[in-house]
Amino acid sequence: MIEKLEKMLICRGGDEERLYAEAKEIKNQTIGNKVYLRGLIEISNICTKDCFYCGIRKSNTETARYALSDEEILEAADFAYTHRFGSIVLQGGERSDREFTERITRLLKEIKKNSNNELGITLSLGEQTEDTYKRWFDAGAHRYLLRIETSNPELYAKIHPNNALHSHATRLKCLERLQRTGYQTGTGVMIGLPFQTITDLANDLLFLQSMDIDMVGMGPYLEHHATPLYQYRHLLLPLEERLRLSIHMVAALRLLMPDINIAATTALQAIQADGREKALEIGANVVMPNITPTTNRTLYKLYENKPGTHEGAAESMRKLEESILKSGCEVAYGAWGDSRHFQSKHSTSPPLA
Repeated sequence: MIEKLEKMLICRGGDEERLYAEAKEIKNQTIGNKVYLRGLIEISNICTKDCFYCGIRKSNTETARYALSDEEILEAADFAYTHRFGSIVLQGGERSDREFTERITRLLKEIKKNSNNELGITLSLGEQTEDTYKRWFDAGAHRYLLRIETSNPELYAKIHPNNALHSHATRLKCLERLQRTGYQTGTGVMIGLPFQTITDLANDLLFLQSMDIDMVGMGPYLEHHATPLYQYRHLLLPLEERLRLSIHMVAALRLLMPDINIAATTALQAIQADGREKALEIGANVVMPNITPTTNRTLYKLYENKPGTHEGAAESMRKLEESILKSGCEVAYGAWGDSRHFQSKHSTSPPLA
């Protein structure tokens, strides 16, 4: 299987066309051509982590720090609800202090109340205790994205500090905690990292399958000048190749896991204006329009040249809808768009005692 996946990732010409066509056919047969919206609210760029690839890492003194107010977060959630997004994502730098975790619990309850329990909520807030995950789940969150970034522990160690706060094993344990708690659990990897091989990426795909993941957000690695990994930029593939490799990863994953949710990430668009469209055409079925207030959006910069940082939420949505239609897909307004994979797993489970 590993050799077959490697061939998929590096194929060109007719083989590439066949890969795309097969992935598109599997997607349409299994989950249809609807695209689900997740209104992205970047609640804060304050982070306790120091990951070597990330522009909001704790040690980056060039970044002005911010945290949205409760009012700003609730207003953004209300925008998503009134524009029939179906779901939102609360994403931010990693914190696990009590003040932060209790605030998220409070906000979750308020968002569910304000939307008559109709707005779906995904969280992407990093590593937490199982108790915290459970409290957030009970408060209304039902999906969680925690990207592993790479399934290779040796590569993980090269792109993170060597300390207890940046542990590959802890990341894996947190994914298991999320699954035990009952979340639709998502993860993802960066594609085209320094030191990364095609075999690493093929193993990443097998890792996603072995973890029985429900949703995936993965995209090309894009460098940021104020990070330690920037010194290895000479090892990187050209941007166009990172984009191609990312599209191949989406197609291969759709073939490997036909009924999961796969996001067409913003990083694809950062390389090429129609990057997200390409991913939607051949396998992705989720997009995350940014509805963070524009005054703060420029400060949540994980990588450079992030697109749409100066657009208002309404303008971002208009452009996104156009691109979804161009890809031959249909916007699923007002729908949670839960993972079919998650639903199928739990519909056959015996009732809990």
